[in-house]
Amino acid sequence: MKCGEAIGPFGRIFCLRIVCCIFGFLALLATAAIGPFSAPAFAEPAPAESSGKTELAAPETPSMPRPLGEPGATEVPSPQVATIEIVARPVLLLGGATTWDKGFDTIREKIATIEGELKAAGLTQAGHPLAKFTETDEKGFKFEAMVPITEKPQGEVHLGNAVQFGESPSGKALKFQHRDAYDSIDSTYDLITTYLDEKNLEAQNLFIEEYLTDLKAEDDPSLEVDIYVFVK
Repeated sequence: MKCGEAIGPFGRIFCLRIVCCIFGFLALLATAAIGPFSAPAFAEPAPAESSGKTELAAPETPSMPRPLGEPGATEVPSPQVATIEIVARPVLLLGGATTWDKGFDTIREKIATIEGELKAAGLTQAGHPLAKFTETDEKGFKFEAMVPITEKPQGEVHLGNAVQFGESPSGKALKFQHRDAYDSIDSTYDLITTYLDEKNLEAQNLFIEEYLTDLKAEDDPSLEVDIYVFVK
C-alpha cells in the first residue's frame, strides 16, 4: 500500500484526485496563454464483470490478465473485476503502523514474522499472505498482516512476537488485479475509484491486498497482487 488511498480506505485515490485538479488548473492557464488545443481521445472499453463465491487467499494463482498499462499506450485500460462473496478463514495476524515511504518494507517484515511463528508452532499455511488496511492519513497507515492457516488448533499454542489467531474478513467484495511493481500500484487504485464512480458503488471502510507472489522488492515488475474492495 502506498500514499494515495481514497477518503476512508482510499486515501491514495484522494491524493491522486488532488494532483489531477492541480494539473487541470495548470492546463486552463496554458489554454488561456496559447489558445485551445485538441486532447487525444481515449477509448473506454467496458469492464468485464463476473460473480460467484470464493474463499479469500486461495493457494492457486489465477491466470495472468492483460496488462493494466504499457509505455506508449493510447488506450485507458479497464480493470478486470469480479464480484465475489468472500468466506472468512482462520489466520495468524499481526498489526502494524508505518509511513507511506516505508509501507512495502513494513508489510513484508510483518508477513515474514508471521510465517516464522507459523513454522515454529508447527501450523500449516493455507493461502497467500494478506494485508488488511484499517486506517490511513497523510503521514501513513495502519494495517493487519495475515497468513491463512488450515484451522485454529485445539488447546493452547504459544505464539511469539505479538502474533495472534484471528479470522480474515468476509462479505461481498469486488476483486481487482494488479500485475506490476508495487511502486506503480497507485495506477490500479486510480482505476478502482473510477470504476466505483462509474458504477455508483459505495465502498466500505475496508479493503485487502492479497500477495500472490513473493514480496521481493518494491520495484519488482513480476509482482502479482489481488485487491479486494468490500462494498455496501
